[in-house]
Amino acid sequence: MMEFLYFPEDKTEYIPALISLVIFSIGAAVTMYLIYKHSKKEERRIDEKYSINSSSPASNEKQHSKQ
Repeated sequence: MMEFLYFPEDKTEYIPALISLVIFSIGAAVTMYLIYKHSKKEERRIDEKYSINSSSPASNEKQHSKQ
């Protein structure tokens, strides 16, 4: 019966797994960066679309306190 965990004697068998891990990790990091970038762009677009006369929340508070 084969053991559940297999640790090869020849450590070069780890190289393909390491390459796959690096490729998928880089892909995940790039994907998260692109999602973050798109999210910030969409946030700015929504803020511009629904803002009344100002672009920052601090100036919004000043306008509301004057009224």
